[in-house]
Amino acid sequence: MLRGLFKLTWLEIKIFVREPLGLIGTFALPLLVLMGLGRAIGGGGRTSPDARQFLRVELPVFTALLIVLSAVLSLVTIIAIYRDSGILKRLRATPLRPMTIFSAHVIVKLLLTAATLALMILAGRRYYPLDAAVPIVSFGAALMFATFAILSIGFLIASLIPTARFAQPIGSLIFYPMVAASGLFVPIASLPPWMQTLSRVLPLTYAVSLLRGIWVGEPWSAHLTDVGALIAIFAACTALASRVFRWE
Repeated sequence: MLRGLFKLTWLEIKIFVREPLGLIGTFALPLLVLMGLGRAIGGGGRTSPDARQFLRVELPVFTALLIVLSAVLSLVTIIAIYRDSGILKRLRATPLRPMTIFSAHVIVKLLLTAATLALMILAGRRYYPLDAAVPIVSFGAALMFATFAILSIGFLIASLIPTARFAQPIGSLIFYPMVAASGLFVPIASLPPWMQTLSRVLPLTYAVSLLRGIWVGEPWSAHLTDVGALIAIFAACTALASRVFRWE
């Protein structure tokens, strides 16, 4: 089982590397956002307190959120393409178990998330100096945890989307509007009542809360609600996806 998982994971990595658009979306977009906004807002010398707060906290968290969304949308697209082209059907006919097949995709996305975070940190040291007090290791763990939890939503969406042509647009329509209600740029308390209610059931709200808290140095124990909510989302979406997933 482990040998098959390793081989399939390595194969998926090689397939991903051969796709230029996937590389751009995964690695280039978060880096461009971090460096571009960082230099545009902070390059003028004097910055307002709001701008400093944005550069110190909101921009890194937003960039991390883009990494998460890129991984999930990539997963949705790949699963849909594999179903349309019959690859999933052929994989199911092999000795590999379904859990092994899905685990390979998750491992690839987590590895790409870790690599993108490492590039973001390296680029940030040159163009966007990081605060020495930022707990990078703990933040990296929070990012991986959030990615792992939200990938389950990607599997659920991929299970329901009929064709690969609609995978990326539908995934984007589902996830990107969540950012507006996640509390990243506008405090949840400042949102209209109906949006406050909506934000409490959105997974990105808890991912943002966890990432922001860990970035500013808060302990994990202060975010047990966020952790619990992401675990519950993972469990619910995994259970639903296992019921509705179509191999062909």
